[in-house]
Amino acid sequence: MGRATGLLAATAALGAAAVFAVWRKKQGSKRPASDNRFDALETIALSNRDGVEVHITPVGASIQRFVVPVQGQKLDVVLGFNKASTYATIPGTPYFGAIVGRCANRIAKARFSVNGQEYTLEANNGPNALHGGPDGFHRRVWRASAVQQTAEGSAVELSYTSVDGEEGYPGTLQASVRYELLSHSAELRISISATTDKPTPVNIAGHSYFNLAGHSSGTILGHVVKLAADHYTPVDDTNIPTGEILPVAGTPFDFTTPHTVGERIDQLPNGYDHNLVLFGMGPQARFITRNQAVSSTPRLAATVTEPSTGLELQVLTTAPGMQFYTGGFLGGGDTPDAKDGAQYPRFAGLCIETQNFPDAINQPTFPSVLLQPGETYRHQIVYRLNVPPS
Repeated sequence: MGRATGLLAATAALGAAAVFAVWRKKQGSKRPASDNRFDALETIALSNRDGVEVHITPVGASIQRFVVPVQGQKLDVVLGFNKASTYATIPGTPYFGAIVGRCANRIAKARFSVNGQEYTLEANNGPNALHGGPDGFHRRVWRASAVQQTAEGSAVELSYTSVDGEEGYPGTLQASVRYELLSHSAELRISISATTDKPTPVNIAGHSYFNLAGHSSGTILGHVVKLAADHYTPVDDTNIPTGEILPVAGTPFDFTTPHTVGERIDQLPNGYDHNLVLFGMGPQARFITRNQAVSSTPRLAATVTEPSTGLELQVLTTAPGMQFYTGGFLGGGDTPDAKDGAQYPRFAGLCIETQNFPDAINQPTFPSVLLQPGETYRHQIVYRLNVPPS
């Protein structure tokens, strides 16, 4: 079951590209405060017979709510904003639930070269470019199909055309993301794909923040985490990888056995915000990864458990890496439109951003992120919530 609440009418009247263009023209700036035109693009809701709901706003194709019945109550387990306009316009966005790209994570010094030609991006994270730039996919209006009933549940597909030169990237990129909520469980399947007409770096990721005690419940420091990652990529003081791929053994990044998030977090100035190398690949990752995938079907990358609710999250992926981020830059009044009047403190949510490696376009020892014409980029993600018996 599912619905697209007025979305098709709204996009027909306003036009997905037109909404963003009008906003940019009116504001005359890449960092406006608000524009309620975005709020006319109503949310998509997927639901199933077990009472699970996933709400998606076309701005950034962002997951706004992920509601599961737990212990007799409906628990929303992702951080988010109330209004679509906030997703589009908030300065210093936390990327709540967004699809980020066209190249997720950081690119060193906001520049890269393809076939001998250098491209310069806008630095939006110190000296580096982050998550596709200040007006990356997370701020763009994606065009949605009607919700469809599938053999296994309900699904919606959202698409976006990123034109040649947008945010400094070469080539026109046709991107799509498909969300499917299974009818018989709290499992959300995400399929991302893209094609290009020029060689261009592509690394598209989901950026949901989970708090399995409820989005407004406080911090995730007590969540218990196990990761299928025995290597990581060390970073410099601007969070750019050094190019090394090192074992996690003996470091705070070792979640090969379960640990709480808070157990060793004090050893890291801003908590966890690091890329881990999945599935035992270690330094051989660039040789094992093919077309930015390590398998044709998603494999279990992470298991997260919240002790008080007993709720368990499993994240599966086809990607070679995962940015494990624990919300160290949240707090400080930077979420004024948080859902339901919530106040999100530091470490209010954790992100398991399956991805290719950060700065891979500049790192020859990492799996390539360069997409060529005639190729199709594919990235599959599964969020599986296991609800304890009542």
